Amino acid sequence: MDPEILKPHLPPFTEIDYFNGKALVSVVGFLFNETKVLGIKWPGLTNFEEVNLRFYVKHFDGEKWKRGVAFISEIVPKSLIALVANTIYNEHYSVAKMKHSIVQTSEAIDISYKWKRRSEKWNSLSVSASPHLIDIKPASEEEFIFEHYFGYNRLNNSTTIEYSVEHPRWQVYSVTDSNLDADIETLYGKAFLPFITDKLLHSAFLAKGSEVRVKTLKKLRKKAFD
Repeated sequence: MDPEILKPHLPPFTEIDYFNGKALVSVVGFLFNETKVLGIKWPGLTNFEEVNLRFYVKHFDGEKWKRGVAFISEIVPKSLIALVANTIYNEHYSVAKMKHSIVQTSEAIDISYKWKRRSEKWNSLSVSASPHLIDIKPASEEEFIFEHYFGYNRLNNSTTIEYSVEHPRWQVYSVTDSNLDADIETLYGKAFLPFITDKLLHSAFLAKGSEVRVKTLKKLRKKAFD
């Protein structure tokens, strides 16, 4: 991705985190299962899909660099989910009709996510992979993508929301095929159109998830860094 296109989306006090000199963006599909908000399972907020567009950032807290993600778009199937996330974390959630498919055999795993809004066509993201789990290699692109443990969202021009994400180190499946068929301009804006196409996909990964804990919500303000 051209980093100049990402810079307007940077939350205050963060920088783009490059992988081998490249600014990466990811279209990510995943499932929330048995979700709790503020320690409570809320009706309609426990099991649902999400597809997001994110990029990778880092923040220096005065002592060390923290590696995190920032979101350009997060799509979920219910307005209540978007309302809660946007209110608490100042996220970038919107609502669309969504569905997913997971088919696993002894020979392969096939996973797809589909979503659409109003009269749009169905957008889709899919992968096929070997069913055998492997460890993430140190210093690999998989490690860069999955090992960012902070989220950063702009609250205003002088304040950023920071939260930490805790989960064990995941394992991945070896992806054999992938496909992205989506209206990028409508979803994310014209500036992203030349960079996010199926023909230009740099890589595709499939990870086995785990229990995830989101915690330590704090606000970063300018006065703390003068």
